[in-house]
Amino acid sequence: MPGTPILPFVARTRLVDHHCHGVVTGDLGRIEFEQLLTEADTVSSLGTTLFDSLIGLAVRARCAPVLDLPPHVPAEVYLARRAELGATEVNARFLRATGTTEFLLDGGFLPDTLTTTEQFAALSGARARDIVRLEQVAETVIGATGAAGFAEAFTGELAKRATTAVGFKSIAAYRVGLDLAGERPADAEVTEAAGRWLARIEAGEPVRLADEVLHRFLIWTGIDLALPIQFHVGFGDSDVDLHRCDPLLLTALLRATRSHGVPIMLLHNYPFHRNAAYLAQVFEHVFVDVGLATHNAGHRAPAIIAETMEIVPFGKLLFSTDAFGLAELYHLGTALFRQGLSDFLYAGLTSDVLSEVDAHRIAALVGHRNAERVYGLEGT
Repeated sequence: MPGTPILPFVARTRLVDHHCHGVVTGDLGRIEFEQLLTEADTVSSLGTTLFDSLIGLAVRARCAPVLDLPPHVPAEVYLARRAELGATEVNARFLRATGTTEFLLDGGFLPDTLTTTEQFAALSGARARDIVRLEQVAETVIGATGAAGFAEAFTGELAKRATTAVGFKSIAAYRVGLDLAGERPADAEVTEAAGRWLARIEAGEPVRLADEVLHRFLIWTGIDLALPIQFHVGFGDSDVDLHRCDPLLLTALLRATRSHGVPIMLLHNYPFHRNAAYLAQVFEHVFVDVGLATHNAGHRAPAIIAETMEIVPFGKLLFSTDAFGLAELYHLGTALFRQGLSDFLYAGLTSDVLSEVDAHRIAALVGHRNAERVYGLEGT
């Protein structure tokens, strides 16, 4: 396989993927496949292909053998073999090849196009649990209540969903950016903001939450329920204003929430992964990953992982793929994560800055123990 040999204990380390999505269940043509390889809205019409990128090269190098093909086969050959096997077989092969024992699924984005949590568990042969997207709950509730009743209705619905979930997720980064005030909004502010939102909906705008006050209200409601809260940070699709997605913008909110003891999970983080690592060091309730960037960066993923691990406490770094739609992304995210973690630990071992015992412990922490501890998965 590409890259330097992976340390055997890293290759064997079981994984908890603490942030990911479902997979598509139907067969895909080339355009549909390439659309799922990119964060762009669609494949470029200017004569380019996603196979001419690091993620495209990684598919041909690392995914082809899972489909019984030699590495680096042409894209046409790869896609033909994928179609021959069919979506169900392809999905099962890639998911089961990851060595992941537990997947935490955010089903809040395009849920009608992807597997359910139960379907995903059956395909992967592993346990799958739900992460509840805060904005999706709010957008469901707003249509059945008035401005004055929104806060109570949302709080009740989120509490109900929390009984079967292991965490929440905020996509404030996509809607208003991460420059959120720290304080909990007052009841009157929430009612006024809900009224503004309802007025926009009644004027014909989509039911899409984008109000700084309401995003803060959702987050504080999640904190009251004491489940970890994930935040999209950095790299995302064209709906993101990337300059508003630096995790340092969350500093006021992190200061305001630190005494509550609720874990704040900074997802993705690229190209701000070093900033996120800093926040994880200085705030006791902050944790980070580099999912999404890992598979997109292909063979350069180990560099991103190493940069993140420069200052992050090892008990604060988690594994995730943020794979969406394509089962290949689970495989790539996992394989490239193992490669990067192995390279980092191997460098430490050969430089005598850590022992074999240290290396085994770090691999287990990042691979699964941190997620099990933070999300309360141990013994469940």
